Amino acid sequence: MTLSATHAAEKHDVARRTTWTSIALNSGLTTAQLVVGFLAHSQALIADGVHSLADIVSDFIVLIANKHAGAAPDVDHNYGHNRYETVASLFLGGLLVAVGVGMLWRAGTRIVNLQDIPPVKAAALAVAIIVLVSKEALFRYMLRAAERVRSAMLVANAWHARSDAASSLVVALGIIGSLAGFRILDPIAAALVGFLVGKMGWTFAWDALQDLSDRALDKSTTDDLRTILLATPGVREVHDFRTRKMGDLAIVDAHILVDPLISVSEGHYIAESARANMLADTRVIDALIHVDPELDELNPLPGNFPLRSTVSDAVRAAFAQEGLAVETLNLHYLSSGFNVDVTLPATGAADAAAKLKSIDFDALRRKIGAREIHVAQALDLARASSATKRAIDTPR
Repeated sequence: MTLSATHAAEKHDVARRTTWTSIALNSGLTTAQLVVGFLAHSQALIADGVHSLADIVSDFIVLIANKHAGAAPDVDHNYGHNRYETVASLFLGGLLVAVGVGMLWRAGTRIVNLQDIPPVKAAALAVAIIVLVSKEALFRYMLRAAERVRSAMLVANAWHARSDAASSLVVALGIIGSLAGFRILDPIAAALVGFLVGKMGWTFAWDALQDLSDRALDKSTTDDLRTILLATPGVREVHDFRTRKMGDLAIVDAHILVDPLISVSEGHYIAESARANMLADTRVIDALIHVDPELDELNPLPGNFPLRSTVSDAVRAAFAQEGLAVETLNLHYLSSGFNVDVTLPATGAADAAAKLKSIDFDALRRKIGAREIHVAQALDLARASSATKRAIDTPR
């Protein structure tokens, strides 16, 4: 199992465990708030119980998002389903905004109708304090777990628990104010906390929206990943380095500069090595590495030089006139010019050297638009003598 897969499995397990803990705690607290709120004539405690009931609903949404986010890529989602977490964070942020607006509205209604607020019994205060302590403990537990696995969705859900604790604080202050005869403290505290909760929700929702719009990783992380590519043997330079968020992970696109005269297979090997190094980082879910022989602004555009078929026909025809066969043909499209490497069969080195002198290489270069044509004899190590094991270079 890769590091990314291990991290994903750990995050999935933490999300399931913390969310089920939240559901169990909220179920017990909701029952206590609604029952005691009704018996103690506390409308604030009843409202907070309804709030806790909404938390249970949001927890189940987190469970569903967590389950789908861990699904493997398929036909509909080629890059995986990690953005389910981002969508869940967006929803949770919107829920926090709604909660904050609701608390502000409720506070305003209480300020206007102070005389309608009924006195409450002391039992309501005891339940409010228990709820406050429980929600704060839940928040700290969930936030610690979320930060350990670096899950934005779980962080948002943890702060949702903190908003519940803030709501319970409002209830406790309201009950204390009601018992002491200062009923105005309840709506003022509710307005303050409602504003903070709404602001928190807006932050989460905005961050999730940015991630859904292909936001890049921060500069520090980007520099770290670029350094990993540069450390790959064979990579001379990295440019056009781009990242985009996919849930809590990222997709990387990059161009790497390699020796322009190496084989296609070696360039591919270097690119695959660079990609493997990228995927070994737990912050990366996928990477696309493009190989460049030169910087993009220097490398010629397609169409500036002849295609292989045109060059092959011209070179093979010119060599055939002298009775020479061409074994391989390598073309180099570079900013310095278009170069051709010709390799002759291993046999007949002495005859080939004489026949090469009859070829008009200047005319052939002009015909195909080449800067250089380099001819070499293939080496037959099993049969060739030391005298024939040498390259035959034509005049440039």
